[in-house]
Amino acid sequence: MNKQLKPIPKFTSEDEEREFWATHSSTDYIDWSKAEVIREKGAFPNIKRSENIVEIPLPPEMIRRLQDRAKEQHIPLSLLVQRYLEERMHQPHG
Repeated sequence: MNKQLKPIPKFTSEDEEREFWATHSSTDYIDWSKAEVIREKGAFPNIKRSENIVEIPLPPEMIRRLQDRAKEQHIPLSLLVQRYLEERMHQPHG
């Protein structure tokens, strides 16, 4: 028996979509048995990174603690760090 797939919601932003997929299983929305792997270099010439990447050297213990918190919240480490930075940006200076 085929599994009934849920419709993929319409997202108003990349952040909203990123958060959705961080907390939902794609197998409820996509039949991966029909997916095909595309390995040719240049197969997606119009795809551009929508965000800048910033490399920040952190002590191993801090990374471990961040990874633990991200795992507790069931979100990717990058999303946790992004949220922390966003929260700090909204606090008064000082």
